[in-house]
Amino acid sequence: MSVDQIRYDLLAQDALRGVVRSVLADVAVRGLPGDHHFFISFDTRAEGVKISDRLREKYPEDLTIVLQHQYWDLIVSEDRFEVGVSFNGVPERLTIPFAAVKGFFDPSVQFGLQFELATEPKQLEKDKAQDTDAKAGGETPAPRPALRGAASEPEETRPRGSVPATKKKATEPAAPPEPEEKAPGADIVRLDKFRKK
Repeated sequence: MSVDQIRYDLLAQDALRGVVRSVLADVAVRGLPGDHHFFISFDTRAEGVKISDRLREKYPEDLTIVLQHQYWDLIVSEDRFEVGVSFNGVPERLTIPFAAVKGFFDPSVQFGLQFELATEPKQLEKDKAQDTDAKAGGETPAPRPALRGAASEPEETRPRGSVPATKKKATEPAAPPEPEEKAPGADIVRLDKFRKK
C-alpha cells in the first residue's frame, strides 16, 4: 500500500474546520437562528490559544464552551475566533485558533464533528521514520486516522456559561468493507466512451 504523501486526512479536517468557520461567521453577523447552539471543545495548550491563567490552570488540557445565551462579541477571522463568555459569573475573553478545535456539536440538530489536532513536527518525523522502517521490513504501516466522525451528544446538560472539561472516548475507525465480487457481465465503463469525438 502506498504512503499518503498528499495527506488527505489533513485536507479533510481543514475542509470540515471550514464548516465550523462558516457557521460561526454567520452567527457573528446574524446571531443564533432558532434553537441552534454550540458546544465547542478545544485544546488549551495549542499554539495561539489565549485564555486567562485562571482558566488555563483549571483546564490544563482541554475546555468545552457553550455558545447559547451567555456569549458576546463573537469575532471570526480566517484562522481563529474570539468570543466573550462567562465562567461562574466571571467574564472571560477567549481567542481560539480553528486548528485548536477538537470538537463541534449542535445538539439542536444532532450535528457533530470531532477533530484530531495537527501532529507536532517531531511526532511527524517519528511517524515518517516508522513508516520507512515498516516499508523496509515489508510491512504496511497502519493508517493514522485524523477524523473520528461525529461526536455524540454531551452526557449532561450544562448550565449556561459553565464549561466543564470533558474527555470523550475515541471511536475506532470502521473497517473497510469487503470488496464485492464483480457481477457476471459487469464491465468497467471509461468516461472516454461518453465524450464526443
